Amino acid sequence: MANRPHANNDPVPHRPPVPDPELVVRDEDWYARELTADDRFTRYSFLDTDWTEVASSGTVFDECTFAGVRFNASRHTGAAFTNCTFRNCTFFDTRFTDCKLVGSVFQRCTFNLFQVSGGDWSYVGLPGADLRQATIENVRMREVDLSAARLEKAVLTGTDLSGAMLGGAKLTGADLRGSDLSALDPLTVELHGAMIDLPQAAVIAAALGLRVG
Repeated sequence: MANRPHANNDPVPHRPPVPDPELVVRDEDWYARELTADDRFTRYSFLDTDWTEVASSGTVFDECTFAGVRFNASRHTGAAFTNCTFRNCTFFDTRFTDCKLVGSVFQRCTFNLFQVSGGDWSYVGLPGADLRQATIENVRMREVDLSAARLEKAVLTGTDLSGAMLGGAKLTGADLRGSDLSALDPLTVELHGAMIDLPQAAVIAAALGLRVG
């Protein structure tokens, strides 16, 4: 089982390992580059790199650091970003399809028109992330950290959120239908106007100590 990543707002952040100079990609323009399953990056550091319109398919990134990387309009299909750190990155019109991000953590990143479909995002750290109006569908997000995340009007459907950390999350107007809400404490999140289905209503009622008959 992957270790739970540290929260974005950790008051005493751990000192990152000193990157290997041979594995540092800095200030490079990767605009519209196509990455395939033949490309594999382990413990690389991508710093202030432009990934606008990059397309990765089956590419593997393991224990990599992305700092100040612009992922705008990039498309990632069947790629793996495992145990990676994303810091001060921008995700504008970015799409992840059937990707694996187990154990990765996002710190001070921005998300606009952000879309995730399928894949495994278990143990991912997204505390405090601004995911308003994001679309996340049919994703495995077991034990994900979404504490204090902003998910107003987001689509979060058909997703496995079992064991998720959701305390303080804002889910106002979100579409949650078909997702596992067994870890949700309705007293610690904002749910006004959220859309749920009947089985979810029963789960929330039980969490409030009510009996459904």
